Amino acid sequence: MSSLWSRTRNAVYGEITRTAMELFLTRGFDATTIDDIAAAAGISRRSFFRYFGTKEDVVLGDLIASGDLIRQALEARPAGEDAWTALCGALHSVKDSAYDDETMLKIFRMVHETPSLRARSIEKHLQWQALLTPEVRRRLGADPADPWDVRADALVATVITCLDVAGEAWTRAGGQVPLEDLFDAAVDAVRPASCEPAAEISTGDPG
Repeated sequence: MSSLWSRTRNAVYGEITRTAMELFLTRGFDATTIDDIAAAAGISRRSFFRYFGTKEDVVLGDLIASGDLIRQALEARPAGEDAWTALCGALHSVKDSAYDDETMLKIFRMVHETPSLRARSIEKHLQWQALLTPEVRRRLGADPADPWDVRADALVATVITCLDVAGEAWTRAGGQVPLEDLFDAAVDAVRPASCEPAAEISTGDPG
């Protein structure tokens, strides 16, 4: 019964998502209301909120699931890889195949042009950081109790920013350049000489 309930819920979630995305991409995100989505999906407004907290979650709700997949991919990377290489490899291994490139371009444009979606995207990526940092810290041999050792947080934040930069560049280019290549170009621009500690981190008053 639990499995049946889960499949039913996933099917309804998927149907609401598809319906909402069609409305967003034809009418515009701000012009589409929750009542519009509920009516088109044949559900009540109350039912909508059983699956989504906001309109933004319809567009970006799967980001958390993607973050967990990246965490799993990161943990599965070879033990000898440095943290930077492992992070980039993990991101490369998780691809969103829910939409074709043309639809993905429309979604990227919508996200970049809608302030509420941009803000929600940043919030979701902060949750990615919380998911990925512990494994990067482990690979660096960092002490989580040391407040001065910010290497893991900095590496994860940098790689996530590179992904955002690549997405914006891909959108500006109208999808004519592979997103993976743009991501690689971004990470190459800021790739550290080594992700391993070259010297002991100072722990104390920097002054």
